[in-house]
Amino acid sequence: MKSQNGVHRPVDLARAHGLSAQAVRNYERAGVIPPAARTGSGYRVYTDEHQSALSAYIGLLAGFGYADAGVIMRAVLRNDLDAALDTISTAHVRLQRDRETVERVASTVDTLARAETSGISEKSVSVGTLAHRLDVTPATLRKWERAGILAPSRDRTARVYSPDDIRDAELAHLLRRGGYRLDHIATVIEQVRAAGGPGPLAASIDQWRARITARGRAMLTGAARLAEHLETRVAPPVGDTGGATGL
Repeated sequence: MKSQNGVHRPVDLARAHGLSAQAVRNYERAGVIPPAARTGSGYRVYTDEHQSALSAYIGLLAGFGYADAGVIMRAVLRNDLDAALDTISTAHVRLQRDRETVERVASTVDTLARAETSGISEKSVSVGTLAHRLDVTPATLRKWERAGILAPSRDRTARVYSPDDIRDAELAHLLRRGGYRLDHIATVIEQVRAAGGPGPLAASIDQWRARITARGRAMLTGAARLAEHLETRVAPPVGDTGGATGL
Protein backbone atom coordinates (compact mmCIF):
# COMPACT_ATOMS: atom_id res chain seq x y z
CA MET A 1 0.00 0.00 0.00
CA LYS A 2 1.41 3.40 -1.00
CA SER A 3 1.26 6.40 1.28
CA GLN A 4 -2.01 8.34 1.04
CA ASN A 5 -3.88 10.96 3.01
CA GLY A 6 -0.84 11.60 5.20
CA VAL A 7 -0.48 7.91 6.14
CA HIS A 8 2.83 6.17 5.44
CA ARG A 9 4.37 2.76 5.76
CA PRO A 10 7.95 2.39 7.06
CA VAL A 11 9.11 1.71 3.50
CA ASP A 12 7.53 4.97 2.32
CA LEU A 13 9.51 7.02 4.84
CA ALA A 14 12.62 4.98 4.14
CA ARG A 15 12.58 5.54 0.38
CA ALA A 16 12.01 9.27 0.79
CA HIS A 17 15.24 9.56 2.79
CA GLY A 18 17.40 6.88 1.17
CA LEU A 19 17.12 4.62 4.22
CA SER A 20 16.04 1.07 4.88
CA ALA A 21 12.70 0.37 6.54
CA GLN A 22 14.65 -1.16 9.41
CA ALA A 23 16.55 2.09 9.90
CA VAL A 24 13.23 3.94 10.25
CA ARG A 25 12.09 1.43 12.87
CA ASN A 26 15.45 1.81 14.65
CA TYR A 27 15.04 5.60 14.75
CA GLU A 28 11.58 5.17 16.24
CA ARG A 29 13.01 2.81 18.85
CA ALA A 30 15.74 5.35 19.63
CA GLY A 31 13.09 7.99 20.27
CA VAL A 32 14.17 10.46 17.57
CA ILE A 33 10.84 10.20 15.74
CA PRO A 34 7.45 9.81 17.42
CA PRO A 35 6.09 6.34 18.24
CA ALA A 36 4.01 4.92 15.41
CA ALA A 37 0.37 3.99 15.76
CA ARG A 38 -0.49 0.35 15.10
CA THR A 39 -3.23 -1.25 13.09
CA GLY A 40 -5.32 -4.03 14.57
CA SER A 41 -2.95 -6.53 13.00
CA GLY A 42 0.09 -4.83 14.51
CA TYR A 43 1.50 -2.98 11.49
CA ARG A 44 3.12 0.40 12.04
CA VAL A 45 1.33 3.48 10.70
CA TYR A 46 3.36 6.64 10.21
CA THR A 47 1.97 10.10 9.48
CA ASP A 48 3.21 13.35 7.98
CA GLU A 49 4.48 14.28 11.45
CA HIS A 50 6.74 11.22 11.42
CA GLN A 51 7.96 12.14 7.97
CA SER A 52 8.69 15.68 9.14
CA ALA A 53 10.49 14.46 12.28
CA LEU A 54 12.62 12.06 10.25
CA SER A 55 13.52 14.83 7.81
CA ALA A 56 14.53 17.05 10.73
CA TYR A 57 16.64 14.33 12.34
CA ILE A 58 18.43 13.44 9.09
CA GLY A 59 19.03 17.14 8.50
CA LEU A 60 20.51 17.62 11.97
CA LEU A 61 22.91 14.70 11.67
CA ALA A 62 25.33 16.32 9.21
CA GLY A 63 25.90 19.43 11.30
CA PHE A 64 25.36 18.27 14.86
CA GLY A 65 26.33 14.59 14.80
CA TYR A 66 24.45 11.58 16.11
CA ALA A 67 24.70 12.42 19.81
CA ASP A 68 23.48 16.03 19.65
CA ALA A 69 20.90 15.33 16.92
CA GLY A 70 19.43 12.63 19.15
CA VAL A 71 19.35 14.91 22.18
CA ILE A 72 17.66 17.65 20.16
CA MET A 73 14.95 15.43 18.66
CA ARG A 74 14.17 13.62 21.92
CA ALA A 75 13.82 16.99 23.66
CA VAL A 76 11.49 18.24 20.91
CA LEU A 77 9.36 15.11 21.08
CA ARG A 78 8.87 15.48 24.83
CA ASN A 79 7.96 19.15 24.22
CA ASP A 80 11.09 20.47 25.96
CA LEU A 81 12.04 23.06 23.36
CA ASP A 82 14.34 24.91 25.76
CA ALA A 83 16.53 21.80 26.13
CA ALA A 84 16.66 21.38 22.35
CA LEU A 85 17.63 25.02 21.82
CA ASP A 86 20.24 24.79 24.57
CA THR A 87 21.91 21.88 22.76
CA ILE A 88 21.81 23.82 19.49
CA SER A 89 23.32 26.90 21.14
CA THR A 90 26.09 24.87 22.76
CA ALA A 91 26.95 23.32 19.39
CA HIS A 92 27.22 26.78 17.83
CA VAL A 93 29.51 27.88 20.66
CA ARG A 94 31.76 24.89 19.92
CA LEU A 95 31.74 25.77 16.22
CA GLN A 96 32.78 29.35 16.96
CA ARG A 97 35.50 28.09 19.29
CA ASP A 98 36.79 25.82 16.52
CA ARG A 99 36.76 28.75 14.12
CA GLU A 100 38.78 30.86 16.56
CA THR A 101 41.15 27.96 17.14
CA VAL A 102 41.94 27.44 13.47
CA GLU A 103 42.72 31.13 13.06
CA ARG A 104 44.95 31.16 16.11
CA VAL A 105 46.66 27.97 14.98
CA ALA A 106 47.09 29.41 11.47
CA SER A 107 48.90 32.42 12.92
CA THR A 108 50.96 30.38 15.35
CA VAL A 109 51.87 27.60 12.92
CA ASP A 110 52.95 30.16 10.34
CA THR A 111 55.35 31.64 12.91
CA LEU A 112 56.66 28.20 13.86
CA ALA A 113 57.03 27.18 10.21
CA ARG A 114 59.16 30.28 9.50
CA ALA A 115 61.34 29.45 12.49
CA GLU A 116 61.66 25.88 11.25
CA THR A 117 63.03 27.06 7.90
CA SER A 118 65.17 29.90 9.24
CA GLY A 119 68.22 27.72 9.64
CA ILE A 120 68.22 28.03 13.42
CA SER A 121 68.75 24.57 14.87
CA GLU A 122 67.17 23.77 18.20
CA LYS A 123 68.84 21.61 20.79
CA SER A 124 67.23 19.44 23.41
CA VAL A 125 66.76 21.24 26.71
CA SER A 126 65.92 20.47 30.31
CA VAL A 127 62.61 21.16 32.00
CA GLY A 128 64.13 24.16 33.80
CA THR A 129 65.49 25.67 30.59
CA LEU A 130 62.19 25.26 28.73
CA ALA A 131 60.21 26.64 31.67
CA HIS A 132 62.46 29.71 31.77
CA ARG A 133 62.16 30.16 28.01
CA LEU A 134 58.34 30.19 28.20
CA ASP A 135 58.22 32.03 31.53
CA VAL A 136 56.22 29.24 33.17
CA THR A 137 57.02 26.92 36.05
CA PRO A 138 58.32 23.36 35.66
CA ALA A 139 55.11 22.26 37.38
CA THR A 140 53.15 23.79 34.49
CA LEU A 141 55.13 21.76 31.97
CA ARG A 142 54.50 18.59 33.97
CA LYS A 143 50.79 19.43 34.01
CA TRP A 144 50.84 19.80 30.22
CA GLU A 145 52.54 16.43 30.02
CA ARG A 146 49.79 14.79 32.05
CA ALA A 147 47.25 16.39 29.70
CA GLY A 148 48.92 14.75 26.70
CA ILE A 149 50.29 18.01 25.29
CA LEU A 150 53.97 17.20 25.83
CA ALA A 151 55.80 13.88 25.72
CA PRO A 152 59.44 14.48 26.74
CA SER A 153 61.94 11.67 26.86
CA ARG A 154 63.91 10.80 30.00
CA ASP A 155 67.65 10.98 30.60
CA ARG A 156 67.90 8.80 33.67
CA THR A 157 65.35 10.59 35.86
CA ALA A 158 65.38 14.01 34.21
CA ARG A 159 62.99 15.12 31.48
CA VAL A 160 64.58 16.06 28.15
CA TYR A 161 62.65 18.18 25.67
CA SER A 162 63.51 17.64 21.99
CA PRO A 163 63.10 20.33 19.30
CA ASP A 164 59.65 18.89 18.52
CA ASP A 165 58.74 19.07 22.21
CA ILE A 166 59.87 22.70 22.30
CA ARG A 167 57.72 23.47 19.26
CA ASP A 168 54.70 21.81 20.91
CA ALA A 169 55.35 23.69 24.16
CA GLU A 170 55.54 27.05 22.37
CA LEU A 171 52.31 26.36 20.52
CA ALA A 172 50.62 25.21 23.73
CA HIS A 173 51.83 28.34 25.52
CA LEU A 174 50.30 30.61 22.89
CA LEU A 175 46.99 28.74 22.91
CA ARG A 176 46.93 28.69 26.69
CA ARG A 177 47.35 32.46 26.77
CA GLY A 178 44.38 32.61 24.44
CA GLY A 179 42.24 30.93 27.07
CA TYR A 180 42.02 27.45 25.60
CA ARG A 181 41.50 24.43 27.83
CA LEU A 182 44.23 21.82 28.08
CA ASP A 183 42.15 19.12 26.40
CA HIS A 184 41.49 21.46 23.47
CA ILE A 185 45.20 22.29 23.20
CA ALA A 186 46.06 18.59 23.27
CA THR A 187 43.82 18.08 20.23
CA VAL A 188 45.59 20.86 18.33
CA ILE A 189 49.02 19.49 19.22
CA GLU A 190 47.93 16.06 18.03
CA GLN A 191 47.04 17.59 14.66
CA VAL A 192 50.46 19.23 14.42
CA ARG A 193 52.15 15.90 15.12
CA ALA A 194 49.90 14.01 12.69
CA ALA A 195 50.69 16.53 9.95
CA GLY A 196 54.42 16.07 10.53
CA GLY A 197 55.10 19.52 11.92
CA PRO A 198 53.95 23.11 11.47
CA GLY A 199 54.93 23.31 7.78
CA PRO A 200 52.58 20.56 6.52
CA LEU A 201 49.88 21.66 8.95
CA ALA A 202 50.03 25.22 7.57
CA ALA A 203 49.28 23.77 4.13
CA SER A 204 46.14 22.06 5.49
CA ILE A 205 44.71 25.10 7.28
CA ASP A 206 42.45 25.96 4.33
CA GLN A 207 41.00 22.44 4.40
CA TRP A 208 40.41 22.79 8.13
CA ARG A 209 38.60 26.09 7.55
CA ALA A 210 36.52 24.49 4.79
CA ARG A 211 35.40 21.68 7.08
CA ILE A 212 34.31 24.18 9.72
CA THR A 213 32.40 26.20 7.12
CA ALA A 214 30.72 23.05 5.79
CA ARG A 215 29.68 22.09 9.31
CA GLY A 216 28.26 25.56 9.88
CA ARG A 217 26.19 25.35 6.70
CA ALA A 218 24.99 21.87 7.63
CA MET A 219 23.92 23.20 11.04
CA LEU A 220 21.87 25.89 9.30
CA THR A 221 20.20 23.29 7.08
CA GLY A 222 19.43 21.06 10.05
CA ALA A 223 18.01 23.96 12.03
CA ALA A 224 15.79 24.93 9.09
CA ARG A 225 14.38 21.41 8.86
CA LEU A 226 13.82 21.36 12.60
CA ALA A 227 11.93 24.66 12.33
CA GLU A 228 9.74 23.15 9.62
CA HIS A 229 9.04 20.18 11.86
CA LEU A 230 8.11 22.42 14.77
CA GLU A 231 5.51 24.04 12.52
CA THR A 232 3.90 20.65 11.83
CA ARG A 233 3.67 19.91 15.55
CA VAL A 234 1.30 22.80 16.16
CA ALA A 235 -1.17 21.38 13.63
CA PRO A 236 -4.29 19.54 14.87
CA PRO A 237 -3.68 15.90 15.79
CA VAL A 238 -3.99 13.42 12.97
CA GLY A 239 -7.27 11.51 13.17
CA ASP A 240 -7.84 7.79 13.42
CA THR A 241 -5.97 5.92 10.68
CA GLY A 242 -8.42 3.08 10.75
CA GLY A 243 -7.39 0.01 8.89
CA ALA A 244 -4.33 1.35 7.07
CA THR A 245 -1.64 -1.21 6.62
CA GLY A 246 2.10 -0.99 7.08
CA LEU A 247 5.21 -3.07 7.21
